[in-house]
Amino acid sequence: MRRKVVYPGSFDPITNGHLDVIERAARLFDHVVVAVARNPAKHSTLDIDTRQSLVRRATEHLEGLMVDTFEGLLVDYAQRIGGQVVIRGLRAVSDFEFEFQMALMNRQLDPRIETIFLMPRDQYVFLSSSIVKEIASFGGRIDGMVPDTVKEDIRIHLHRTLPLGK
Repeated sequence: MRRKVVYPGSFDPITNGHLDVIERAARLFDHVVVAVARNPAKHSTLDIDTRQSLVRRATEHLEGLMVDTFEGLLVDYAQRIGGQVVIRGLRAVSDFEFEFQMALMNRQLDPRIETIFLMPRDQYVFLSSSIVKEIASFGGRIDGMVPDTVKEDIRIHLHRTLPLGK
């Protein structure tokens, strides 16, 4: 049986921390679905199509990987695509409380779907999409923070959508 894992997130934009978790998940599972979340309650800087396209380009070197979008409950999405496991990235202890609550809620909704937490490499623990957007809004360099294959596109999109210098 092929093991399918779902790695959900807003990826607004994708960072090297996200990519590190995706690559590690690809080594552990037969099939990885990177699920870009469409959440009407959360204001994303980049539109859903741009986020999906950037993730797809950043991960095109990986086999057995699909990039998709979803809206609604994560467990419903995982059931629909046959996912057995949800991967969540943890950067710091502060992430754990929220992610732990979400994992318990998902288990309540569907006890067949497991959650596994992966930590990115040390060099990416500080990194978040919010930090990338902040730096880009001031015209700062985002080298080493986002995948090289999409760095320029991210910089252009963020420059276009964020007011410089806030």
